[in-house]
Amino acid sequence: MADTAFARHLLLEVFAAALRAVEGRSVVAQALAARPLGGGSVWICAIGKAAQSMALGACDVLGPRVVGGLLITKPGHLDHTALAGLGMESLLGGHPIPDAGSLEAGRRLIFALGALPSQTQVLFLVSGGASSLVEVPIAGLDLADLRRMSQWLLGSGLPIDAVNRVRKSVSRIKGGGLLSPLGDRPTRVLAISDVPGDDPGVIGSGLLVPEVGLAEGVAGLDLPTWLSGWVERGLVERGPLPTRGPQIELVATLETAKAAAAEAGRRAGLAIRVDSQPVEGDAALAGRRLARALLAGSPGLAIAGGETTLRLPDAPGRGGRNQHLALAAAIELSGHADAVLLSAGTDGTDGPTDDAGALIDGATLERIQDAGLDAAQGLNRADSGTLLEASGDLIRTGPTGTNVMDLILGWRG
Repeated sequence: MADTAFARHLLLEVFAAALRAVEGRSVVAQALAARPLGGGSVWICAIGKAAQSMALGACDVLGPRVVGGLLITKPGHLDHTALAGLGMESLLGGHPIPDAGSLEAGRRLIFALGALPSQTQVLFLVSGGASSLVEVPIAGLDLADLRRMSQWLLGSGLPIDAVNRVRKSVSRIKGGGLLSPLGDRPTRVLAISDVPGDDPGVIGSGLLVPEVGLAEGVAGLDLPTWLSGWVERGLVERGPLPTRGPQIELVATLETAKAAAAEAGRRAGLAIRVDSQPVEGDAALAGRRLARALLAGSPGLAIAGGETTLRLPDAPGRGGRNQHLALAAAIELSGHADAVLLSAGTDGTDGPTDDAGALIDGATLERIQDAGLDAAQGLNRADSGTLLEASGDLIRTGPTGTNVMDLILGWRG
């Protein structure tokens, strides 16, 4: 029991070290200090879950050169006190489902770019969540349609790159659509990657990355008729877009977080195993696989990361993909006092919840059963959060100021 308590504390410490290495304020400041912007005034556009921390990092370095900006993030990730005196307009959009705030943010973004003097430098700071936080949909696609589309996509089990191709198809600003209102203004883009492979065109649905072959990319997707109709209309309306955009500089990635976790583990005297392959596919299957690998492996710290998928039932319960993965792993680890596993979103949220994920051990399943709950039924209902709350295994960090996908840590004694 003492070893389990030690391991749980250790994994939380390692997770915290990984988050510090990819925190938006510090990585943006480091990037701008390493390669300073040219002289003159700078207007900042920060979009995503890490928008506030990234904007603060830019202001730390640029100081009075910042002449304003627009910050778009999700509720709970904005602290007006921290931004006081910076002269930036702050807006809230919907996440993971777009809302009226997302459409207003899109309108304000287009207007603000159009009002900028042609020689003003623009610094874009992009992080995960931007796909739903800001939107300008194609003609005729209203908010109700957009929300229906987003809800279907999030429950479809499609990988994030496929989801974002559909989003781009029905958007005037995604897939490089924002390049037209930006014009020839001098621009620099710093991004925190929350997507497998760190493809800049997938981060935030590629607001500033021209999409090549978008029609071919969505042609093979199994979409419902009502959605494929919108996609076809969107591809026609988008028409030809600029073919070149600014370079996208990645200032933090999952690999950065994994390296920091490994270093924290070494300092704790543990043997380290880092899985180079991204964790993907069905969350429950991934949880079972990772748990079995942990039991079969040698003692020490196992580090993995990625982004799984979760096909939702018609009436899903509470939870997210990390909680789903952790609950499946808890079934495999049941009765093993020498194994602990943490799975959490580096942004501090997991699905439509305020929990980052879960930290489970060999006694988690027993605690769930003692609460009168059934783990297999919880998985079938996508209700992992309810069960893991009952077992005392949920993790809540609050907003972390970053977003580099999910981190999975395992300890074997």
